[in-house]
Amino acid sequence: MTPTRKSRQRERILEILRDTNAHPTAEAVHARLRRDMPRVSLGTVYRNLGQLAAQGLVRRIAFGASVDRFEANVLAHHHFVCDRCGAVSDLEVPVDEALTRKLGRAAGVKADRHEIRLYGTCARCANEG
Repeated sequence: MTPTRKSRQRERILEILRDTNAHPTAEAVHARLRRDMPRVSLGTVYRNLGQLAAQGLVRRIAFGASVDRFEANVLAHHHFVCDRCGAVSDLEVPVDEALTRKLGRAAGVKADRHEIRLYGTCARCANEG
């Protein structure tokens, strides 16, 4: 059985996310996907990203009123966000499970996980002055 058009699109979206560490927006994924599938709509990309996230294959990183970002790395990890250019990058520091428990106790809840986001200026923007 050949894959349906939607599943080919979904597979390609997953490949795009697995091939980058840039944490792209849905719009950026759409722009990249259109190189291979010029007729694909932005709505289709959003639907497929939602399905991939629901399946646990990609992770949606919400930034409140800002645009969500997506990544294929679904393992627990932290992020750095550049205040100047908006770039999002993974922090290569271990997730501390003891901190999760400590924060949960302090809040009076049973916490299962935590994520730290550092904000500041990335090296590229700092070098630009």
